[in-house]
Amino acid sequence: MKKPYILAIDDDTSVLRAVERDLKAKFSQDYRIIAVDAPQKAIDVVRQLTSRGDRVALFLVDQRMPHMSGTEFLQEVIALQPSAKRVLLTAYADSTAAIEAINKVKLNHYLMKPWEPPEHNLYPVLADQLEDWQASSREEFDGAIVLGTRWAPETHKLKDFLAKSQVPYRWLEPEGVADVRVLAALAGRTPALPALIFPDGTILEQPDLPQVAQKLGLATVPSRRFYDVIVIGAGPAGLACALYCSTEGLKTVLVEREAAGGQAGLSSRIENYLGFPSGLSGADLARRGVAQVKRFGVEVLAPADAVGLSVEGEYRVVKLSNGQELAAHSVVIAAGVQWRRLDVPGMDQLTGAGIYYGAATTEAASCKDEDVYIVGGANSAGQAAVHFAEVARSVTMIVRGDALSKSMSHYLVQRIETIPNISVMPNAEVESVCGEGRLQEISVRHFPDKRIEKLPASALFIFIGAEPHTEWLDGVVRRDNKGFLLTGANVLSDGKRPAGWKMDRDPYLLETSVPGVFAVGDVRDGAVRRVANSVGEGSIVLYFIRQYMRNR
Repeated sequence: MKKPYILAIDDDTSVLRAVERDLKAKFSQDYRIIAVDAPQKAIDVVRQLTSRGDRVALFLVDQRMPHMSGTEFLQEVIALQPSAKRVLLTAYADSTAAIEAINKVKLNHYLMKPWEPPEHNLYPVLADQLEDWQASSREEFDGAIVLGTRWAPETHKLKDFLAKSQVPYRWLEPEGVADVRVLAALAGRTPALPALIFPDGTILEQPDLPQVAQKLGLATVPSRRFYDVIVIGAGPAGLACALYCSTEGLKTVLVEREAAGGQAGLSSRIENYLGFPSGLSGADLARRGVAQVKRFGVEVLAPADAVGLSVEGEYRVVKLSNGQELAAHSVVIAAGVQWRRLDVPGMDQLTGAGIYYGAATTEAASCKDEDVYIVGGANSAGQAAVHFAEVARSVTMIVRGDALSKSMSHYLVQRIETIPNISVMPNAEVESVCGEGRLQEISVRHFPDKRIEKLPASALFIFIGAEPHTEWLDGVVRRDNKGFLLTGANVLSDGKRPAGWKMDRDPYLLETSVPGVFAVGDVRDGAVRRVANSVGEGSIVLYFIRQYMRNR
């Protein structure tokens, strides 16, 4: 496989030589380095590379150049190498230009001059960008292949699991398959669909998710029975909790019923998380988080579903759906939330066959040049609309309120207003859906006149409300009437501690009605549902775990 390129552009010869020297010292083993002293000359180089099928992994471009700025150069070349990472070199006074580049060319990062020492200020940034590029860009696809029909719920379920698990795959319809690797694996037979074909030729027909996880080498069975801390849920809150616990020397296991990242991990773009001015996808956040916790020794079990919690003396015991039991001093529940079901006629029959909950990143490729409908008016729905607008013919947001500004961040409302193929249908709701084997039509009720409008549709995505996954804790941990876990002062009833509470103190801030069992993130009653808040709660709960362990 040919090495991809890193292309550096700077009109200052001394700076360019220094950049070239540092890049070759660190990255020449895996990448070919080209240094060019003029933007127009660099455009010609990019055209030549593209014409012969070479890939550019990263552009490192000076912003202040005569005749053409770094941002203008990137505008010229991103159509030729759309997957390449984009990094600007700026002077301190150029931060405004860098922000403009984020908006114009989706800049990935900007670096201030000077960058010495490169070991601290250059290499970590570029290595991080190149790792992201490697995770999503391949010269020749060598991952898993999903063979299945678009409208089969089982196909969607399989694709969704692979996407959430950060497993690269290619989806193919079974009709007229011409892929050489697929034909060789099938050897003339017709498999039961969906089928998952691995690079080694192994075929799993109509597999369940534990089968897929086992083949992929994902851990679903714990290596030990006792831990210091069991964390349930691998969204931002759970990942943060596991990270801080493990860095403090606590034996920690992370249990996730689907795949790491939680609801945030499915977001097509997170743009308001501090420290990432260019934004990052939920998948990137999940991948980075999992790599980070594993680096510090956290054991990650996924998919593994917690189905029961009990107290046995000083230990808290979690039962898994596979019959395994885990014991620990403390349990942290960071199970997050799931999309609330849209209860209208026809939904259950067509879910997974044109109707999806979330799944913007999984199904976007299937919606190329189609008309997409999105139900919901909060940030997740807005991010999905922006994402779909890049591939769909049109995106229509169906919103019960009279304006997006009532439930969506201001920056996202402004972004949507500038995208011509996104329209908003306010004061409306889906009344019913119908279709034979797949979604074909939706009925929308408009307010206040209650007019019914029937619309042809093949793709409907639901982003409404949130429900906690806490049924497995019923009768053990106190919940509110919506299923969210009560913590801290909310556990008290008329100032009294809950029945069975044996500690000579009130519950700590993030502690539930069971001593030593904590709740963080969206699953907690009264939580502020933002990624930063979830990470914050996941981080500070370590303090209360320590307090509990010392004083139990």
